[in-house]
Amino acid sequence: MITSSTPDFTGSALPPVIGVVASPLLNPYQQKVLDEVSRQLNERGVITVLLSAGNDEELTVLIRQAAPLALRGLLLLPGSRVTDSCDLSVLEIDAEPELQADALRAGKVTAESLLAQEHQRFGFMQSQPGESAQKQGYTTTLQAAGRALNAELLAEGADREGGYQAMMHYLKKTRASERIQALFCESDLLAFGAMQAIRDFGQGAHLAVAGFGDSEEARSSTWHLTSWSPDIRQITGNAIDRWLGQQAENSPGEGQLKQRHSHFGKIVPGEMSACGCAFRH
Repeated sequence: MITSSTPDFTGSALPPVIGVVASPLLNPYQQKVLDEVSRQLNERGVITVLLSAGNDEELTVLIRQAAPLALRGLLLLPGSRVTDSCDLSVLEIDAEPELQADALRAGKVTAESLLAQEHQRFGFMQSQPGESAQKQGYTTTLQAAGRALNAELLAEGADREGGYQAMMHYLKKTRASERIQALFCESDLLAFGAMQAIRDFGQGAHLAVAGFGDSEEARSSTWHLTSWSPDIRQITGNAIDRWLGQQAENSPGEGQLKQRHSHFGKIVPGEMSACGCAFRH
């Protein structure tokens, strides 16, 4: 049974071992979180073991195989879900209040940035149906400005191919006069896929796109992707301290929107003189 208690580090002279649970590490944001939690746990004298599991059954097998390591707990990376696999203490990063608050603010600030460009119709792309803090902050801010969430795009996968197919399907089925003008994606990977679909579709389609995670690729000249950059170091550090029963010394993490070009409208003076949105001339 999954618990949220503090891991028990007593009873052994050896350094404690924590299992870090990950679904397939396709998302650069997941990779950044993995790097940070591994570094911070190591700094606290904890050894980490990566357990790549997509469901409870796979995780149960991995935990059994790791029995000689005497795991003291499990830390779940974003995108990993476990319901009922073991008696170990669990830290689910996605569910931490600070990360949820950061995602809520990401939606709010991204919406404000897109509204400032005077876009009129808005969309949101995600890989799983349902509500999320990102979507909530985004939608609430649009509504407060008298706008609506005009399209919800559901990608079949959390990778760029899923984003590509979801956007291409939307462009093909929607009249040009009814299409959204701005899209917020739950991850940079989905944003890359959506932007590539817009470029491949052509036909004068212009969409502003924003992502989440601020991956290294987002900063490249290929995408110029505007993306939310979470303060991973502080958020994960505070969560780990609380989980290990230590006093969190850092203030709450506060991310920021890294504004580049992809969220602009058609006319952008300066570096991208013809167009600053997802369409590429």
